[in-house]
Amino acid sequence: MDEFRSAPPHPAAKPAEAPPGQARVVAGASVDGLPSQDTLRANLADFALAELVRQHRTSFAPPWTIESWAKLLIWLALNSGCAGDTASLEAFAVSLGPERSARLRRLFFSREFEACGLRLLADPADGQVLVEGGLSAVAAGSDQESELDPVAAALDAVGLAALVVPDRQRWQRRDGGVVIPYSALSPCS
Repeated sequence: MDEFRSAPPHPAAKPAEAPPGQARVVAGASVDGLPSQDTLRANLADFALAELVRQHRTSFAPPWTIESWAKLLIWLALNSGCAGDTASLEAFAVSLGPERSARLRRLFFSREFEACGLRLLADPADGQVLVEGGLSAVAAGSDQESELDPVAAALDAVGLAALVVPDRQRWQRRDGGVVIPYSALSPCS
């Protein structure tokens, strides 16, 4: 059973943050040491919501925008039985809570490329795209643009290439990652 658990339980008052793409395990155990029913329900809800976000995040246009994030939240609310009026949608947002909302938003605006070890974090509210991992061999002062080809390919694969500054000289290399500003013409800005 343990191989199916996405993260170990955290008995401390504040649970550890789960990596993007994994459900956060909520603290709480019954007297016999097994997870309580409330804990299992909360974990299942976190897992199910994360899977829904992962599976449907590309369904809402325009991609990589606050508008697409809002459309996903409305879709989730309507499919959870909320009416489409403002009060119902606001009640749904409150029921998600700020922590779960933040986790789902990070998941919505991130993509993983296991083959090249890259992870994109592209929340338009940040004004830049962060590409992590897979670039440790890239020297911070290197002028060879070809070293950034995997990053450019990842941006292109998810439809971000047209939304960011194409001039690789303006891309900033930091700690094995790259920070890329959104272009002024981007619908994200």
